[in-house]
Amino acid sequence: MNGHEPMKQNVRYPESDASTHAGRQVESSFPTFHASFQGYTFMDYTTQGYMALVGLIILLMHSPRVPIWMFLVLAHAVGLVLIHLLIRFHTRRPANRGMDLLRRCYPILLYSGFYQETGLLNQMVYHGYLDPHFLRLERWMFGWQPGLELMERFPSRGVSEVLFASYFSYYLMIAGIALVLLLGDRRQFAHFISVVSLLFYVCYLTFIFWPVVGPRILYPGVVAETLPADVMPAAPLTTPATVQAGIFFQIMAWIYARFETPGAAFPSSHVAVTLCTVYFSFLYLRPIRWVHLAMATLLCIATVYGRYHYVVDVFAGMLTAALIIPLGNRLHFKFCPAKNRKETSI
Repeated sequence: MNGHEPMKQNVRYPESDASTHAGRQVESSFPTFHASFQGYTFMDYTTQGYMALVGLIILLMHSPRVPIWMFLVLAHAVGLVLIHLLIRFHTRRPANRGMDLLRRCYPILLYSGFYQETGLLNQMVYHGYLDPHFLRLERWMFGWQPGLELMERFPSRGVSEVLFASYFSYYLMIAGIALVLLLGDRRQFAHFISVVSLLFYVCYLTFIFWPVVGPRILYPGVVAETLPADVMPAAPLTTPATVQAGIFFQIMAWIYARFETPGAAFPSSHVAVTLCTVYFSFLYLRPIRWVHLAMATLLCIATVYGRYHYVVDVFAGMLTAALIIPLGNRLHFKFCPAKNRKETSI
């Protein structure tokens, strides 16, 4: 052996090297994981998160009171996959106009289904409704029941028609603001849908765990619920004939008879979402902002006058909007691609 030839040594690497190597493998796999969510916006994360969370709630908390719980879990799972595929397909082929429109608007197609679902799930978590507590609270706060008595005190057909028309305008506010922004600036439309979706989902989650019907619970046949004697009015609840004769009263009666779900009064999503549309009028559609605000104010009164909500529901809707709209703004721009950002403020 050459005396100058170096001797072979068994080199033993420290354990930290092995952990570093493993760490590099994790890091290298992160881009692959991140790439699978390429093209996601805050609206997508919010919608997918809501669907996954509610599906998990159903899976873990189902009861015999929801006999179709397995179907609902499956529907949520399929929905998650379909929305993910829609986003991936649009990311690869953004020029497809039909797919682009569906990609931007798909949460709107889900709102009604999610809302109806809350009526199935609120009895899974809580058996019965919380209205007796709200009726007692209103009497304690005001000394009378605004949600029951306001209509009786002002039965004028003119007053009732203005208020029921303003309540009906809720649907026009959502569709109108969305359509104008979609046709005008799609970045503004994306901003609107992101915030209003978050607002809807927060309200829906509350409905599931906090079922309140509203003053209509005192009408026969609305829900099969026996209320304590101390919250029942002295005389059966009736609607003045002058109010019933109004066309907007009849329109709203038709809508509620076919599409309303029990237990979705607290907080008032009508109030919360209406205030959200007003916010976007002040932000992007300033010529209509004051008229819009006036109509929204009438709508807040109409929710109580029309016996849809307690005053407490209205206050809760205002508070929900005040908390969620700033949060939605911040998160929307945080997840918004830099090239599409358009920072705005009132």
